[in-house]
Amino acid sequence: MSVTVAHVRVRYPEVDRMKVAHHSHYYVWFEIARTELMRERGVPYAQLEAEGIFFPVIESGAEHMRAARYDEMLRVEAEIEKIAGVRVTFRYRVFGEEGGRPIAAGFTTHACTNAQGGVARIPEWVRRRLGAGTDTIV
Repeated sequence: MSVTVAHVRVRYPEVDRMKVAHHSHYYVWFEIARTELMRERGVPYAQLEAEGIFFPVIESGAEHMRAARYDEMLRVEAEIEKIAGVRVTFRYRVFGEEGGRPIAAGFTTHACTNAQGGVARIPEWVRRRLGAGTDTIV
């Protein structure tokens, strides 16, 4: 499965006095890359929501290898790890300007829900566009 890349610059409000990005901002950066992935595959969130389809986060995690610093340009990679029934799991890696080893890696798992908040199977057209049925997706 292909990887989607988003570039994000660490902004001043995201850092502490030492100019180190707070860990909570990594989830925002993950979301930026995930949104681009969905858009690239023809499944923009605005369209999903207009059709009453939502993907709230039900589980997340991140491992931080080194600090991201103020004004650093980051490369945030997103890919789909698994689609199964009502769930989709995304994996992320964040790289700094020097490349090499990731700054952070993480995941989010989302459940598909309808407009009333009830759990719903991921629609077939969404599964198809996201790549369900390939070797890397269950």
